[in-house]
Amino acid sequence: MPDPIVIALDGMGGDRAPDIVLRGAALAGERYPEARFLIHGDPARMERGLAALKAFGDRVELHPAEKVIADDAKPSSAIRGGEGSSMWNAVQKVRDGQAAGVVSAGNTGALMAVSKFLLRTPPGVGRPAICSIMPTLRAEIAMLDLGANIECDGENLFQFAVMGAAFASAVLGRRPTVGLLNVGQEELKGGSALRDAAARLRAVSSPPFDFKGFIEGDDITGGAVDVVVTDGFTGNVALKALEGSARLYGAALRRAVKSSFGGMAGFWLARRALNKVRDRFDPRRYNGAVFVGLNGVVVKAHGGSDAFAFANAIGFAVDMARHGFLDDVRSAFESMPPPVAATAS
Repeated sequence: MPDPIVIALDGMGGDRAPDIVLRGAALAGERYPEARFLIHGDPARMERGLAALKAFGDRVELHPAEKVIADDAKPSSAIRGGEGSSMWNAVQKVRDGQAAGVVSAGNTGALMAVSKFLLRTPPGVGRPAICSIMPTLRAEIAMLDLGANIECDGENLFQFAVMGAAFASAVLGRRPTVGLLNVGQEELKGGSALRDAAARLRAVSSPPFDFKGFIEGDDITGGAVDVVVTDGFTGNVALKALEGSARLYGAALRRAVKSSFGGMAGFWLARRALNKVRDRFDPRRYNGAVFVGLNGVVVKAHGGSDAFAFANAIGFAVDMARHGFLDDVRSAFESMPPPVAATAS
C-alpha cells in the first residue's frame, strides 16, 4: 500500500453539493486506495450522502463547517467573511500541513482569493494561474492561464511556462514541450510580453522541458505542444471558443442523425466508433482547473460537476501530490536564470 495522500474537500461547494462531493469522493476512493479525505460541511445536509462513504471507514473524516461561501460572493467578501466556511476550512488544512491538496466546486473567484490569502505564492512566483487539461488530436495537453490574470508581462508568462511544465510532467507523465500562443510562429510576431517570455525561456540552459517557441491557435487542438502558455484574457477566450465549437459540432451531428432514416441507420452502424469519440472528448474526464503558483495544491471542479467529474478533479489533486508537483516547481525556479532585459516595443 502506498503512503496515504490526504485531500481536503469543500463539501458544500457546487450546484449539487453535498451529494456530488460525497459520491465523487466514493468513486475517487475506489480508484486511489492511498487517498484519505477530510470533508468539510454541514453534517445535517451531508447525512443523506454518507452511505456512499461507509465502505471507506477511517479513510474519511467529516469536519463540521458553520458557513458556506455563496456562488455569487465577491472575492473580497470571501476574504472578509469566509473564515469558518467549508471552503476556507478545507484550504486551511493544506496551509497547516494536514492535507496535500484541496478540491472545491464552489465560487472560482472566492476559491482563488482564499487560496492566495492562506497559502501565498512560493519564491520566484509573482502570480498564480489557472491551468487545465484538454484533449487534442495527438494527446492530452495542459493550457494556462485560463482567466486568473487578464494582463501579463513577459516575466509572468515565463513563470506560467515553468509551472505549466511541472504540472504536465506530474499529471501527463512525460517530459513536456512548451509553446507560447501567438498570432504567428515567426520570432518577430506578437507584443513585447511574448517576445520577452520567449527570450527568457530560450536563456534557460538545462530546463526540465523543451521550449518550441511560438504556436498559433490551430496548434492547440492539433497537440503541437504539451503546454500552451498565454495570458488569462486570451486563454479564457480560446477555451470558451473551443467549448462552444464542441457543442456546435455535437448539436449539428445530432440534427443530421435525426433528419432522415438514413442518418439514423448510419448512426446505428457507427455507434461504437461514435461512442469512443464521445468518451474521448467527454468534458467530465478533464474536470478540474488547477491553481498553479501557490504553496499548496488547489483544484477547482466545475460548479455543475456530477460525481464522475468531481472524482476526476480529485484525481488531479492526488496525481500532483503523488508526483511532488510543488517540489518540482520550487526546484525549477531555483535553477532558472535572472530575468532578461525587457524588449522594446
